[in-house]
Amino acid sequence: MSAPVSLTLFCLPFSGASAMFYSPWRRKVPEWLNVRPLELPGRGMRMDEALQTDIVQLANHLADEISAELDKPYALFGHSLGGLLAFELAHALRERGLPAPLALFASATAGPVRRDVSDYAVAKTNEQLIDRLRSLKGTSESVISNEELMQLMLPILRADFLLCGSFVYGEREPLSVPIHVFGGKQDSVSVEQLLDWQEETCTGFSLDMFEGHHFYLVDEQAQLLRHLRRYSEQHLARWRNSVSRQLNRAAG
Repeated sequence: MSAPVSLTLFCLPFSGASAMFYSPWRRKVPEWLNVRPLELPGRGMRMDEALQTDIVQLANHLADEISAELDKPYALFGHSLGGLLAFELAHALRERGLPAPLALFASATAGPVRRDVSDYAVAKTNEQLIDRLRSLKGTSESVISNEELMQLMLPILRADFLLCGSFVYGEREPLSVPIHVFGGKQDSVSVEQLLDWQEETCTGFSLDMFEGHHFYLVDEQAQLLRHLRRYSEQHLARWRNSVSRQLNRAAG
């Protein structure tokens, strides 16, 4: 980069997780890419706050919380539930007339238009939640068998599933934001479901697939971060060129 301009990457967590999952990324990306985990109520440093089960309400709260940080280039990243929440957040920011993200990155999550959330609309039992954890192949048996950890994790996971179940697709203008989608080749989220994200943008779309299941981003972290860096660098360069053109026009 020819100038010390940075891009803030707000990262939204998947179901049952803290945004601190993304903290190690800070050491693995260039200085100009500022990884900013966006914590949700009821976990991590916000453990004392009530868990949320309404995705629109949560997106509105998050939009208010980060509004003062949007005077510089930024993008949104979300994995699984986090991708759907990032989508709602982008719309909430647009409704407020705030600067748009340079890009939205959605990982391992079906496009909104034909998304079926009926399985998440009713609170699940502990047994159902544990079965789901096993099917996603992202939680080790040593963690699942730890009763103390499960007592902390399951209420968060239950609320997050209800959060997903609260999503209702509405007819809205496509986002004027490029959408980059990532998926695992062995994940239950199909390529067709990932391609549905094309309908939510009017300015650009890409799909990249990685080896692995739903949590491909653990084993394929280095490759994912390379993609994030490349796309972010491209969008930041376009932003800088746009600002330069505006300044030149203003100078007459």
